[in-house]
Amino acid sequence: MKLLIVSSLAMMVSNAAGFAPSSSSSSSINVRSSPSSPMSKVALSMSTVSEAKPFAKGPRIILNQLPVLYVYDHCPFCVRVRLALGAKNIKHLIHFFANDDIATPTNLVGKKIAPIFELPEDNFVMGESLDIIAKIDTDERFGTPNQILPASGRKDIKAWQKSVQVLLRTLQRPRYVATGLLPEFQQLDGRHAFIKNHQLPPYEKPEWKGDGTDENPGMEMDAKLKLYAEAMAADPAPLIEDLNARLVELDDMLYGEHYCSEGGFSLDDVDLWARLRSITIIQGVAWPTKLRTYMDNLSELCDVPLYDEMAL
Repeated sequence: MKLLIVSSLAMMVSNAAGFAPSSSSSSSINVRSSPSSPMSKVALSMSTVSEAKPFAKGPRIILNQLPVLYVYDHCPFCVRVRLALGAKNIKHLIHFFANDDIATPTNLVGKKIAPIFELPEDNFVMGESLDIIAKIDTDERFGTPNQILPASGRKDIKAWQKSVQVLLRTLQRPRYVATGLLPEFQQLDGRHAFIKNHQLPPYEKPEWKGDGTDENPGMEMDAKLKLYAEAMAADPAPLIEDLNARLVELDDMLYGEHYCSEGGFSLDDVDLWARLRSITIIQGVAWPTKLRTYMDNLSELCDVPLYDEMAL
């Protein structure tokens, strides 16, 4: 398997096309973190409450002209909107941008961003994930208004997300392009566009991309490709061991198997699940039982697939 990955990444560096997916290997573990863990102190009470009922999805909503959601598959901000549309059972079309496609989003909203939401029957287009969710959750054409509860402002989950940012960038970013299966990376130009603009730790964005001046032109593309190849070829075991421990901490913060916070399905879930989804592209992660069930439950509820079958 390691030879296959190294060979595939060598092909990318030499401008060859595509990567072969590996067989997936995900597991769950029923473990608890120590009560003295800094992240779990705030959350100990969350793990002892009785399980809440799952979100009650309403009837299927099908407009005469279907809404269109323009996204990148890996983008957590895009996944936020996909979750909201799925939970509210709104039939919609999904348009996956190629990662190097600048013209299409620019023609829609004036710049290269995602997600973008289009209502053809209203001749209406908008961006920004939370604004889109607010739109669909207050428009009566899309079912009962205000079904998605507001964010609770939980600082423990936000702190956890920040604590794993570098770790996840190191593991996830090379795998996005190495699979060759995500729609935005089907062609070499799309993969190279992502690598060009997304730094790997320990590099910071100004060092990686530059600022357009002669004094700071950014890193050469060949150097970026080499760093991505090296990151993918490196033994991930120590990083995955660290990630597994961090997931145990998060498991303690989780309210239950259907919602991360008490009260019901909320913007807390929309944000957290959208960020956790990309962890499933990492082979060999040991998910705590409650957290893994939460991932599976919301994947089914919102009709947004996980990456287990293409994990590397």
